[in-house]
Amino acid sequence: MQITTIRAYTQLSEADRWLQTYRGRQPVFACVLGFTATGLIPGISAAGATPESRRYTAIADAEFLATGQNIHFPLPPLVSGASPVLISRAVVAGQNLPLYIFNAGLLAPPTVEHIDLDGKPANCLSTGRALPLATVMHLWQQGLIWGEQLARQGAYVILSECVVGGTTTALAVLTALGINAQDKVNSSHPICNHGQKWELVRQGIQNAKLAKPATAWEIAAAVGDPMQIVAAAIAIAASRHVGVLLAGGTQMLAVYALARATRKIWNPERIVVGTTRWVAEDPTGDTVGLAENIGDVPLLAAQLSFTNSYYPQLRAYEQGFVKEGVGAGGAAIAASLYQGWTQADLLQRIEALMAGQLGMNH
Repeated sequence: MQITTIRAYTQLSEADRWLQTYRGRQPVFACVLGFTATGLIPGISAAGATPESRRYTAIADAEFLATGQNIHFPLPPLVSGASPVLISRAVVAGQNLPLYIFNAGLLAPPTVEHIDLDGKPANCLSTGRALPLATVMHLWQQGLIWGEQLARQGAYVILSECVVGGTTTALAVLTALGINAQDKVNSSHPICNHGQKWELVRQGIQNAKLAKPATAWEIAAAVGDPMQIVAAAIAIAASRHVGVLLAGGTQMLAVYALARATRKIWNPERIVVGTTRWVAEDPTGDTVGLAENIGDVPLLAAQLSFTNSYYPQLRAYEQGFVKEGVGAGGAAIAASLYQGWTQADLLQRIEALMAGQLGMNH
């Protein structure tokens, strides 16, 4: 039976089987926060209107995800639109999902309850020395431990992220893994800044002087960010027991490719990538083509629409702003899968949060 609020774009029968397996079952929601200095480059990301505000995007999003309000850090001013954490929060709170927030490496610790993985923020990927290999190995081990733990908390794990500049590190990791991702990734801009991203990736790979072939861990250390290796490890460990919904677009496709490249024992048939329609159908990227280039990865997208929203900040999504983040697409997929929420149910709850935001900030 088709679920009209969710559409599969690749590996259709595998995607459908996954949806039928986890329908009506409660997931656990995990969000891995990380930072890369790549996110401070002017114009690289629209997830915060200024480089300064982008330093705290992940902390502000975590605060809102956990509490539904911003006590210490306001959601960063965006070029246009509203933070995708509104979507994730609406589902986590409305469906009472267990929530785990992980700090894989931020400039400052989150202000809400979280698990500190003792990682580090990454240098700009253009250096070719994003993270010390020892940090990557430590984060990998932490991810394996927590993947086992999370698998005990729900029928499947929704694995989300918040890393400003993360689609650029995703492009770098995919490229270093030998996957053709050039001009295929997404961004928070309405028209993806492919040229700027590619130039950074070219520099980073050149400066990294990676061995051929390089291991997944060496690649993550050279041009990655702290979220990626943690998420890859969580996905591998959790998939041995339960389902995994990698909640994101380009970044989670990179996590999937990285996990596969470790050649560790996992159950890829239990894993899907779930995003928003805005990412899957982004005319300035090619998410579907990227998923096909990676191979064997089922790509799902929530068919959420903000066309009829009262709020211009939400309607901006239909013009290509923001698109995804903090597991928004995965949360929207889970909302209809677990408790059968319709588009209208979800939009109503998102708009209620938006109203609260505007009430608080004006």
